[in-house]
Amino acid sequence: MDKDTRFAFLVIGLPFLGLIYCLGIVLMFIVSPFAQNHAFITGILSAMIPFSIAASIWIRASAKAYNRHKN
Repeated sequence: MDKDTRFAFLVIGLPFLGLIYCLGIVLMFIVSPFAQNHAFITGILSAMIPFSIAASIWIRASAKAYNRHKN
C-alpha cells in the first residue's frame, strides 16, 4: 500500500468507518435490553474500543520510529 492509498483511506474511509461504528452503537442501544439497563458500562466500553485501537496504532508507530532513529 503506497502513501497515496493510505492517505485516501484515512481521509475517505475512516469517517465512514466511524459512522458505521456509531450507527452500530445506536442500534445496539435500541435492540439490546442489557445496553439499555447498563448504559454507563456500555458507553464506557464503546468509547474505549476505538481509543484502545488508536492508542495501540500510535504506540506501534512511535516504537517503530524510535527504533529507526536509534539505529
